[in-house]
Amino acid sequence: MRLAFGDGGSADQSGALGMFADSTGGRIALWVAAVAFAGLALWRFAEAIVGPHPAEPGRGDNDGLEDWVDRGKAFSVGLVFVGFAWTAARFAMGGGTSSGEQNAGLTARLMESGAGKFVVVVAGLVIIGVGGYHVYKGARRKFLDDLTVAGDRGATVAGVIGYCGKGTVLVGTGVLVLVAVATADPSKASGLDATVKSLSGLPAGQVLMLLAAAGIAAYGVYCYWLTRFARM
Repeated sequence: MRLAFGDGGSADQSGALGMFADSTGGRIALWVAAVAFAGLALWRFAEAIVGPHPAEPGRGDNDGLEDWVDRGKAFSVGLVFVGFAWTAARFAMGGGTSSGEQNAGLTARLMESGAGKFVVVVAGLVIIGVGGYHVYKGARRKFLDDLTVAGDRGATVAGVIGYCGKGTVLVGTGVLVLVAVATADPSKASGLDATVKSLSGLPAGQVLMLLAAAGIAAYGVYCYWLTRFARM
């Protein structure tokens, strides 16, 4: 939202973490966040091993494709939380850098070879796929299956807006990764930061940036319901 109103800064998580790292209280909060993210990562890795929702009747007998897909998703999300934990810890120690710069640097190194370009293209397609799945999950309200209590109006509204908004931003991120390969410009593959900032050059860019911010904020609100009513 700050970017939409002309303020500088980074649109990825490093921008917010950098603000916390400027004060002692903020650094303490970052350490707490790092521990929390590490705990979430362990939870997801445990789900990848034993399967999601193992306590549900008949769940342990499900060894089909759906079960392995759920395990794969849990493992992937666990890796994401490991990255969040590491990033929060680095900022708490005063060594954080923009994740956009990190992404652009990694992309530049990969694009030096044909095999590396292939990896970048695959990564872009995967990001687009994940984003598309988020939009589908939000539009079809599939996220309600993750909750022990379904039907709450607030959770439903936040989930629909949040998943669709986050998914749309992820699709845009994946598209920019592919554009970076096509144009040989690694700076375009700088993640969420580049995606949000690219909206400013479009007609009604400020409105689009505000909508993107609202979607991501709604996803954060939905996560509060998830922490309370998640199916374990």
